[in-house]
Amino acid sequence: MQDPAAKVIVIGSGIAGLAAAIRLASAGRQVIVYEKNGYPGGKLHAFEQNGYHFDAGPSLFTQPQQLAELFALAGEPLNDYFQYRRLPVSCHYFYEDGTCLKAYADRELFKKEIAEKTSADPARLDTYLANASKAYSRIGSVFLDHSLHKPKTLWKAPVSKALLATRWPYLFRSLHQFNRKQLVDEKLVQLFDRYATFNGSDPYRAPGMLSMIPHLEHNEGAFYPQGGMISIVNALYQLALKKGVEFHFNAPVQRIIAHENKAVGVVVNNSNILSTAVLSNIDSYFTYRYLLGDERSAKKIARQERSSSAMIFYWGIKKEFPRLDLHNIFFSGDYKAEFDHLFRSKSVYYDPTVYVNISSKQEPGRQAPAGKENWFVMVNTPASNGQDWTAYRQQYRQAVIEKLNRALQTDIESLIETETVMDPAGIETSSGSFMGALYGTSSNSRLAAFLRHPNFSKRIAGLYFAGGSVHPGGGIPLCMRSAKIAANLILQG
Repeated sequence: MQDPAAKVIVIGSGIAGLAAAIRLASAGRQVIVYEKNGYPGGKLHAFEQNGYHFDAGPSLFTQPQQLAELFALAGEPLNDYFQYRRLPVSCHYFYEDGTCLKAYADRELFKKEIAEKTSADPARLDTYLANASKAYSRIGSVFLDHSLHKPKTLWKAPVSKALLATRWPYLFRSLHQFNRKQLVDEKLVQLFDRYATFNGSDPYRAPGMLSMIPHLEHNEGAFYPQGGMISIVNALYQLALKKGVEFHFNAPVQRIIAHENKAVGVVVNNSNILSTAVLSNIDSYFTYRYLLGDERSAKKIARQERSSSAMIFYWGIKKEFPRLDLHNIFFSGDYKAEFDHLFRSKSVYYDPTVYVNISSKQEPGRQAPAGKENWFVMVNTPASNGQDWTAYRQQYRQAVIEKLNRALQTDIESLIETETVMDPAGIETSSGSFMGALYGTSSNSRLAAFLRHPNFSKRIAGLYFAGGSVHPGGGIPLCMRSAKIAANLILQG
């Protein structure tokens, strides 16, 4: 037995686990992290193959101020650990009719692009993004930075201000209906419908409230971290070590020890390690089912609709494509049909939207061999629910290649020099995400935000949660916020 005095055990070293560990250690707590994999980062990790570097998980970096805040809290200069720069173009959007829109960071350039290539009134973009900024500052910052399940924490937040700012269309129109009303032009509507996928949801069912998400990318900006996305993990891991956090890799937690409805430690390698608090950074479903043996709570979580998952092809491409940039989207010709397949029939759609991330565009010669490119190619898929992923893998691969061939007027398959594939079943296995859902539950209802699992257990004192499967949701910015909420709850006792 070990002394549990002021000790916090963190299960999992995803972004939220790392950030929470840093916050707790900076407050003087002894923090021990147990990670089943041999590396930190969870979904956000990287690998090398035949001279190509691939970031394996999240590929969009927004809100660097959250990292800056964390490093400032820890008393360390961010620039000593991490470098990044703002992107002049956040994304290239390709449509089936041959149109390509560049989403410039410069608003006037973006509006000029819209005026030249669509039928949209560019002034609508200004109005839309101004409203997104207001919604984010008045509503999002309240509900994303506080526990929705602790009255005393909500009491401290300007909830009345947020509720007054919550307009009817945010709750009672779908994101697609909201966008169609505000933006009118089909291409612009599809572009902003896409932001529902940032938390694995369906724009035809998710509430208009999600229209605040574009604020992050189009008002605050999209950024590139020097060295690729893995540099975020490396910076957090090094900071955690500097603050005295103790890491154990290849050390899966077997069980959370709960005594008299209080979490008092964990079992690792058949040994009891005691603590004053336990923070789970793994999927809440698996926390209850396997670490607590609580099938009832696990089934309750399982009844909520899962977010989408993904099929990812990591391709080493032996050619450079000047038309492409860091972030590229090739839209489906029928977006509604694609989401019906994702969330209703839960099957492959023959014309999926394809996302291609090429970090070698930002660091030529470092992320891929000279004259070549590292392609992270992703399509949204249903969560894993017994589908034949071996068969689906081939169907998705064929659909992706056909789409890219049409858009780029080339033979992509002949250019693939090396290939690795990740499917939803593999995502579930490697990252512990229930059903391979990238964001836990979907946001396909008005009450989705309130139905997410809280950052603490209502039944077991001393047990806390952080990460994409709990409040406020998935993705790097929300996981950083989840870590802050959970760490503060622990420190408040």
